[in-house]
Amino acid sequence: MGWRGVGMEAGGPGTSASQCWGVMEGLLTRCRALATCRRQLSGSAPHRFQQGAPGRGKRLLLSRVFQPQNLREDQVLSLEGRPGDLTCKSQRLMLQVGLIHPASPGCYHLLPYTVRAMEKLVRVVDQEMQAIGGQKVNMPSLSPAELWRATSRWDSMGKELLRLRDRHGKEYCLGPTHEEAITALVASQKTLSYKQLPVLLYQVTRKFRDEPRPRFGLLRGREFYMKDMYTFDSSPEAARRTYSLVCDAYGSLFDRLGLQCLQVQADVGSIGGTMSHEFQLPVDVGEDRLALCPRCSFSANVETLDLAQTNCPACQGPLTETKGIEVGHTFYLGTKYSSIFNAQFTNVHGKASLAEMGCYGLGVTRILAAAIEVLSAEDCIRWPGLLAPYQVCLIPPKKGSKEEAAAELTGHLYDHITEAVPQLRGEVLLDDRTHLTIGNRLKDADKLGYPFVIIAGKRALDEPAHFEVRCQNTGEVVFLTREGVLELLSQVQVA
Repeated sequence: MGWRGVGMEAGGPGTSASQCWGVMEGLLTRCRALATCRRQLSGSAPHRFQQGAPGRGKRLLLSRVFQPQNLREDQVLSLEGRPGDLTCKSQRLMLQVGLIHPASPGCYHLLPYTVRAMEKLVRVVDQEMQAIGGQKVNMPSLSPAELWRATSRWDSMGKELLRLRDRHGKEYCLGPTHEEAITALVASQKTLSYKQLPVLLYQVTRKFRDEPRPRFGLLRGREFYMKDMYTFDSSPEAARRTYSLVCDAYGSLFDRLGLQCLQVQADVGSIGGTMSHEFQLPVDVGEDRLALCPRCSFSANVETLDLAQTNCPACQGPLTETKGIEVGHTFYLGTKYSSIFNAQFTNVHGKASLAEMGCYGLGVTRILAAAIEVLSAEDCIRWPGLLAPYQVCLIPPKKGSKEEAAAELTGHLYDHITEAVPQLRGEVLLDDRTHLTIGNRLKDADKLGYPFVIIAGKRALDEPAHFEVRCQNTGEVVFLTREGVLELLSQVQVA
């Protein structure tokens, strides 16, 4: 196209020569600026990891993660508002590496790494609960006092119940559990038929308990996340089948997390009912005492046994004792709550019958902390594979080092992983703190427990380039080409 054509397009018929030249100068200026910008993005700053390849998502950079850490023990104690020591490994590690931060006694800020792990745990919980027919709901944390007075738990729960009044003087509590609320909800449905049963309703929400002495970080706090499920059945036999179904789902959940939980006979406590089991994770800092029979499968919380009992009630073999952390609890409630709130359904004969109930809890924040307690070493965190906040950490060379030329390869590897391994999109973190040595960044990565740490070191300059791959959970170290890295990571499972 000639100059005249350009002038005609720019200004239309009758455009003067000076106007045409002005338009052309503007176009040329913009073209030069665009070319300069492209050069800056592609060639002049190989250590700048902010941009992904064209058309790809933005890279996740470690330097941008909000991660308060390095609190001294005296700072932690003053923030928690009580004297004492950091009493367990999970609490100490989670504070040191910036997973949690004290807000007040028994309450913690959950920081970005922990929130990611929690979201993954909730996804696994959702999968298991929905696989058995669970339907997710969300009930208010504020629960009216009249519901709790109806079951007498307003008084029997004592000081553990956090109570408040609104501006009209109406009393509420911050719910530690929701048996009253869910039963009142189901009772309000006057057309419930036996054909609709069983109904399995659950939620994952914040719960509140005024612990007299909160301790152990997320293991025993005043505010915590819990999954609570409530089931409604047409008969005691059907309710017991549902009870077994939920217990099996709990077993599947802990198997997927790689946690060796024990299902033990337990006391019904203030919740009530006629049958109860706890899911206990054996660990030295556990506050529950468990009686186990090595000869058969009997196991129980010692609270359910006579003080003098030393032999297994099932096979008469000698009992051994261990400590555990309670991470789940199940109750067969019968009609304790449905009779109070008149939660009925129409049976096969067209008559109104009371629903048989069960309730089932999982301490979500407690599971996370207990897993860290059980799986971690003294100075580094290890996660259940499904729950690691990020699956992969990439460590490029230090700026100014002999291997600096391999920095660009690290960015390319990041893009190839997220493109070739779809399940790892959003799961790869690039440690762009290239002012630090590889060794210092590797030490940090080890503390945080990424399942895979990939380093662009000396062998990244080979032809073809080889990356050092550290499998943190097994301790294995291998050197792989880009294709080998992709093949290895393609096998990773993510929640």
